[in-house]
This record gives sequence, structure tokens and C-alpha cells, in this order.
Amino acid sequence: MNVRLHLLFLTGSLKIFGACDGQSKQELQEATVVAPTAEPKQAEIFYHVVQRSFYDSNGDLHGDLKGLEEKLDYLQELGITSILLLPLYKSDYYHNYFPDDFEKIDSEFGSHEEYLSLVKAVHARGMKIFMDMEIHYATEKHLWYSDSYQNPASRYSDYIRYNGPGNTEPESIIFGLNALESYSGEVIRIATLNLNNDNVRSYINDLFAYWVDPNKDGDFTDGVDGYRIDHMMDDLDGKGIFTDMFQGFWRPLFQNLRRINPQVRIMGEQAEWKNLGEDYFTKSDLDMVFAFTIREAILGFDKSEVIESVSATYAITPPDKDQIVFVENHDTDRFATLVNQNPGKMKVGAALNLLLKGVPSIYYGQEIGMLGDGGFEKFNSSDANDIPRREAFEWYRSVDGPGMALWYRDTGPWWDQTNLKDNDGISFEEQINDDQSLLSYYKKLIALRKGHGAIANGEIEFVDNDNGVVLSFLRRSGQVKVLVVINLSETRQAVKVNQNQLAVASSNRLFTDLLTGQEMNKDFQYELDAYDVLVISL
Repeated sequence: MNVRLHLLFLTGSLKIFGACDGQSKQELQEATVVAPTAEPKQAEIFYHVVQRSFYDSNGDLHGDLKGLEEKLDYLQELGITSILLLPLYKSDYYHNYFPDDFEKIDSEFGSHEEYLSLVKAVHARGMKIFMDMEIHYATEKHLWYSDSYQNPASRYSDYIRYNGPGNTEPESIIFGLNALESYSGEVIRIATLNLNNDNVRSYINDLFAYWVDPNKDGDFTDGVDGYRIDHMMDDLDGKGIFTDMFQGFWRPLFQNLRRINPQVRIMGEQAEWKNLGEDYFTKSDLDMVFAFTIREAILGFDKSEVIESVSATYAITPPDKDQIVFVENHDTDRFATLVNQNPGKMKVGAALNLLLKGVPSIYYGQEIGMLGDGGFEKFNSSDANDIPRREAFEWYRSVDGPGMALWYRDTGPWWDQTNLKDNDGISFEEQINDDQSLLSYYKKLIALRKGHGAIANGEIEFVDNDNGVVLSFLRRSGQVKVLVVINLSETRQAVKVNQNQLAVASSNRLFTDLLTGQEMNKDFQYELDAYDVLVISL
């Protein structure tokens, strides 16, 4: 393993190799520091899960809420603090976007009681849970659509946006579509809600408020901690129909939620992925957006692109807002696929995911190197195109095993071409006891982030060096500084970091790589193996 961590958790204490004046290495190794009882501000690490593909508790091959609850031990041991779900509401689509009913939980996920059990179990562990919401559209099976289509007398006549007389032309959705095909072959019509209708707005406000405090008793142990807003736009789908959505629609909704629970946090997905999120922060008052451009820079393994992207992104990010840093999600190809399973690149990607400024998000299976790619027309025009990005989490060395969420088994070419293989090293079972595995590496990096306030919530400052393929930056919180040096290339590199930017006096100090416990050169000259990473406490 190129990237190493030397953190030992021993009966409630943390042994850490750091920098101390006048102490020997042996003394440092024996120094015991009491582990913090509370995580630093923003020491939040999301786990973005497609719950249908995670763990099946009842043998129907569909991942479900009870299965997710049964695997909370795994997530907590990994170091996850917050879980982000895909939508839960009833839908004929496997991903549960485009609802048939906003209020009902998909029965394949479980009952309302099982949902509440999951939420309470998450909170009992000091973790958080976030719900994904897409409220712009509804299918023909939704009451508002089915009752009002070709029926202007319907009480819901103005709940769906219709064009022309007689409620015969419902407004299309994204890309001008009026219907979408499910992977099962069923073609379902979809329309855009009339988001200018006061009744629709009131309903959506009540819907969001309900999940925050289901009992309206001020006890939030049974409520979600926040939301992800899918496909968020100021001018929905660029049609000029639903405009000023940030200030006129979303901001009042968010304000209402914060009146109910001031701790609720809301993230928004920029519909235009190149958008850094400035308007999302200033106009809608979101708490978090997704750092899409930082992801693209990480994928390029280009030093200047990373520096430029991170700098530009945080130049527009208010101090009290956050960027979510990620390398893959449910709409993107798997990182391991994009880097051709190069072990060094996978570890550098993870290091940047977890060591850069921002709130890290790990997509389920990323931590074991799961594979998958998709996109429009990969198989046909249905939603099956994204199934390879959303396959069953690999719990065992064999594709088969109890709890494997193989809901798409034998349903089409996406199964015939599955990325899941027996004995390929990509599984929880094959990696959990291997200190050199990608899973172990993620666990160590997460522990490092959570144990160091400078990494968890500090500022970032890029540091000059004399090598064009070696990235160096400081994470800083007050007087506490951590230097990160990453070789972005496939060859061994020598580098000298600009000591003047570090503002440390090295003559009487011992600098140690937190990933290895090794004493480092005091002149800040390093030799790095291919895709090697140093994390040095200053």
C-alpha cells in the first residue's frame, strides 16, 4: 500500500505519531492522546447509497430499509457519519425518481414502521440520514395526473401544467420528454407539476415538513436531518415557465424547514454540472452543493487543474456553506472503471476525496472499488442505461449470497454484462481482513480526517513545489497545520516543497508522516513512489 496511516485506537485513546519538540521517535510512539469525544465541526462524511442495491433483508432481491439498518454496523465502522438515500416514495421506476405517490414509501423498501425504525437506529448511533427529493414531475399513475388528464373539471386540474384546452397536453419534463421507458419495458407518461399553483406549493411544503418531524412534537429522532434536492434549477428545464425558483420557491421552503428544525441541512444538485453553485447559495440559501468541477479535476490527475478548480470553487463559496467533494455518484461512471482499476489512481482519488476541503461523499461500493459505466443509449432508451452504475453492493467473494440485492437479475443485457464477478477481489469479504485492501485504506483515511480538525474543517492553501506532477497543499486550523503531498504520476518523483509558505521552524521539530509514522526530512524534500501520498503533521 502506497498510502499508509498510523493511527491506533486503543480502549478509548488514540496513539498518534505527530510533531513534538525534543522528543525521540520512541517517545512519540508511546505518547497517548485522549481521543476527542466529539467530532470537529464539519467532520461529516456522507455515504451515498442506492438502497435498492445495498442489502436485501427478506429474500426478494430488492435492497430495503431493514437491510440498510442491519448494515449500520458496517457503515459506522467505516467511519460514515451521514447516509444519503435515493428517493423512497412510490414509483414504478427502480431508482424511484418520478413518483406515483409522494406520500407512500415504496413497498419493496418496506413499511413506514421500518422506515421509522431505520431513522431512529441511525440517530441512536449519533449518525444522520438525508432524503433525496425530486418534486418537479409526476407519472400518469399519480392521482393528480390520472384524475385531471382530459378532465378540466377535476379538483386537480391546475396541479399539473397543461398546455392548450381540455387538459390534453401535459407539460413535458427534462429534454422535452413526455414519457420514459422502465428497464422492464413499460413506457410510463410523465408530466411537470404546476409549481406556480399555491395548492401544489403548500402540499410540497407540508411534505418536506412532515419528514423532518413526522409527529410534530419537536422530537427529531424520527425525522430526517436534511434533504438532497434533485435537478435544481432557477428556471426549470430552461423553458421560461417556472422561473425565479431559487428565491420564489426554494428559499421560502428552506426557511420553513429551518423554523421547524434549525439544524436541518439541505444540499442541492446543480442541474448544470459546471455551475459552481454561487446562485444556489446566494439566492436559495442552500447549505451545500456538489463540487462537480473538482471531481472533473481529480479525474484528470492534473496538478494545475486541481488547483484552479478548488480555488475557483471556494472563491464563490460563502464561509458558512459547504461543497460536497466526491469522485462518483449514481449518475456517473464508477471511479475504478474510469481509471481502469489502477490501484494507485484509486487511492489518490480517495485521498483527494477525503483530504481536500469540503464535505466528502462516498458512493456505496466506491470503497471496495466496484466497477460500472452507463449513459444514454448504452443499451436502449430506457432507465436500464444506468443500472451498471447502480449494481448490487458486493458483500461476498461470490456473486451469490444472503442479502445480495440482485433485483435486476436475468432482466436484460445489463445483467448479462454485469460487472459482478466471483473471486475478483472486489467484495467486502475479500477486503475486510486485508490491511493492504482499498477498503482498509478508506477506513484509515476516514479515521485520519475525523481525528484531525485541520483536515476536517480547516482552510486549504496550495503550496508551491518544484515538480509539475506533485500536488502539495496545507490544511490549516488556527496554529494546527497538516501538509499533504501527492504524486499524481505513474513514476517515482522527487520534490522540494517551498518551506517559506509553511511558516514553520524545522530546526528543533520532528515532522512525521501520519500515514506511516516515519520521520520526514526537515528540509521538505521528498521522494515519492508512483501515486504516493504523504500527510505530514506540522
